This record gives sequence, structure tokens and C-alpha cells, in this order.
Amino acid sequence: ADFTEDDQYILGLIQAAEEAVKVHINDDLDTIAENNGGCVPAPIIQAILLQIGAMYQNREIVGTKTSELPFSYLYLIRLYQNWNR
Repeated sequence: ADFTEDDQYILGLIQAAEEAVKVHINDDLDTIAENNGGCVPAPIIQAILLQIGAMYQNREIVGTKTSELPFSYLYLIRLYQNWNR
């Protein structure tokens, strides 16, 4: 409870991850939630958490080669990808 140094940074990561997933699935998260009984589906939440974790873990990497998110991220978001837009 005492460690709050990264709170603002993590809030920014949450916003960035939500926006990235929204762009990847080509749909609005609010619309998806409305169509799913008012809740964002668990696979999308997990994809957002994977994105946040990867960005937080790699926040201080400079000048080295980073890797892509695991296949599980792409699999999770493709379940809800809107191909009609």
C-alpha cells in the first residue's frame, strides 16, 4: 500500500493498452460491453492486461531488441475483431 511511485505511469499504460486493443479489434469497448450484458468480455480484459504487463516490464529497455507480445494476445483480440468496419 505504500508503493505509489508508478501509479500515474500505470494509469497511462491502462489507457494506452485499452486504446491499442480498441484499434486492433476495430470496435469500441463500450459497444462490445453493451452487446455482452454490460461487461467487457474476459478475453479482451486479459489482452489489455497482457499489453499493460508487457509495456510495464519493458519500460526501461533502451537500445536493445524487444519482442512482440505473445500469440495469446493476438488470439484473444481476434476473437472480437470487427471485420465489417
